[in-house]
Amino acid sequence: MKIAFVGKGGSGKTTLSSLFIRHLAETGAPVVAVDADINQHLGAALGLDEEACAALPAMGARLPLIKDYLRGDNPRIASAETMIKTTPPGTGSRLLRVAEDNPVFDACARPVRLDDGTVRLMVTGPFTEADLGVACYHSKVGAVELCLNHLVDGPDEYVVVDMTAGSDSFASGLFTRFDMTFLVAEPTRKGVSVYRQYKEYARDFGVSLRVVGNKVRDEDDLEFLRAEVGDDLLVTVGHSDWVRSMEKGRASRFEHLEAGNRTSLERLRIAADDSYHRRDWERYTRQMVHFHLKNAESWGNAKTGADLAAQVDPGFVLGEREAAGQAA
Repeated sequence: MKIAFVGKGGSGKTTLSSLFIRHLAETGAPVVAVDADINQHLGAALGLDEEACAALPAMGARLPLIKDYLRGDNPRIASAETMIKTTPPGTGSRLLRVAEDNPVFDACARPVRLDDGTVRLMVTGPFTEADLGVACYHSKVGAVELCLNHLVDGPDEYVVVDMTAGSDSFASGLFTRFDMTFLVAEPTRKGVSVYRQYKEYARDFGVSLRVVGNKVRDEDDLEFLRAEVGDDLLVTVGHSDWVRSMEKGRASRFEHLEAGNRTSLERLRIAADDSYHRRDWERYTRQMVHFHLKNAESWGNAKTGADLAAQVDPGFVLGEREAAGQAA
């Protein structure tokens, strides 16, 4: 299943996504972690040092390889150069599975050993000096969207994406690619402002959105969040000595995380699992096509010199059957 962590900058979404990834790894589940934030901190939150973080391969820099592999022998896609971030799969496209080995993971993912398991970590790559004034960060996040469009994930398989702060993900259809979106909100007016934006933008797309209250200190903080977000509030997380030590580079084993915070992480997993079991593959594919056609008309056709609407395979629905056919 695909899970996003979003929220205002400084809300703690990277910390919480890293804790959730550790929690999943502890269960032995296959996990792909993706850092799609403009500020790349997920690797460090998972315990990598600066040198290891700097050596992580950037997905954005490997976009030609990603496109060429995913295109496969799809006759509707003339070349990798005509693929854009929203290009949907069709008959002949190659699909990705969470637990498999493939050229995309070989090029873009690196194993990260945690206390009780190993996860694959992928990063979009930082916004570099060469990008200043000439590039948009969404061009890097586009590699994530393209991979998610071609990913067939099953139960008890997890892709956890630490998204860019605020509501920037609404610049594409990326926000519809997740079974569950956890919005991390502090108990302040600014803390819940992103929630209101997300709730409004996602209203018409069936996005499963739950709020994780972070930095909650007392009953007054809790009541504030309840009043502001209502039933969307799933769990709250308070102060953690374990997290404070981790941020200083002195974390103990994950099993020593406070019992209350471990319970909150398990409630996140249960909510995500429940949302996955209600996934509608036809709607998922239909939304993918919807945003592809919008992007094609807005800028894609002009950029590639091709009619990108012709890439849509009208009889194709992404799902387990297609993945099984590819494996065969």
